[in-house]
Amino acid sequence: MSFSSQVKEELSRQLSTARHCQIAEIAAIISMCGGIKISEKEKYSLNIETENVSVARKYFTLLKKTFNIETEISIRRNSNLKKNRMVTVCVKNHKDTIMILKAAKLLDAEMEISENLSIHNNVIIQRSCCKRAFIRGAFLAAGSISDPKKFYHFEIACASMNKATQIQAILKTFEIEAKIVTRKKYFVVYVKEGSQIVDILNVMEAPISLMDLENVRILKEMRNKVNRKVNCETANIHKTVNAAVKQTEDIKFIQSVMRLDDLPEGLAEVARIRLENPEATLKELGMLLNPQVGKSGVNHRLRKLSDLAEKLKGKQGGEHYD
Repeated sequence: MSFSSQVKEELSRQLSTARHCQIAEIAAIISMCGGIKISEKEKYSLNIETENVSVARKYFTLLKKTFNIETEISIRRNSNLKKNRMVTVCVKNHKDTIMILKAAKLLDAEMEISENLSIHNNVIIQRSCCKRAFIRGAFLAAGSISDPKKFYHFEIACASMNKATQIQAILKTFEIEAKIVTRKKYFVVYVKEGSQIVDILNVMEAPISLMDLENVRILKEMRNKVNRKVNCETANIHKTVNAAVKQTEDIKFIQSVMRLDDLPEGLAEVARIRLENPEATLKELGMLLNPQVGKSGVNHRLRKLSDLAEKLKGKQGGEHYD
């Protein structure tokens, strides 16, 4: 089971106790994947289509709990291999359909199909709990979430820009900054930040999936920290080795032009110690000196030797160090 299916399975079993939240979730599902038919005799019927059995089960349960009505469920195979089956939940009774549409505010006083896409004066999503239920329903109907082990991506595909903007605005009330992109005929509301996707799972009330995602994030962060530390240490080792090689080459050049014994005692001693210990760190070199010298002291002497080597290379032995 994919992570997206896992989340939807968990959400399909999460049922709000408040009727207004149940209606908000129903409204979202109908809005995202519902279809309304009107017969020649002005009789209404309502159905939703989904590839996910969990979503169909949740919608069926919501209608039963909220309105105590009967629905018909059918499953058909699809010739398209990407969609092996399509589950349809249908309300054929005219009165039941009207009751649902009116409760979900999808039918106006003139019996025209309409939807309030505002979040400020839409009675369906005035409460924070109803906003949570609405986002949950929208995700169940038209959302997906990537496997967090691979990358972070949450999205809800909408049929119109107005719908996408509404969902984006609802998410923003929970301080979640979603973006919108056009993909084929859909307007996709998406989030790519791991911590924000955790917040969305919290908004939709999916605690088990939230913890799974958090565990993956913690593991990823630990691996990233270890990798950064290893990379840093590797870089430091390369830097130390390159510096040691350069120091050894400078000292050997000085030695080819003049005697090391002609150098001041401190420089001569550190030059000999470096030649005898080409792989030693500055700290280790300092401990080999008598008396011992700190890292900064050793580095200072080696810098002087490097400067001397550069002068000698320029003059080809024209001057002795004084």
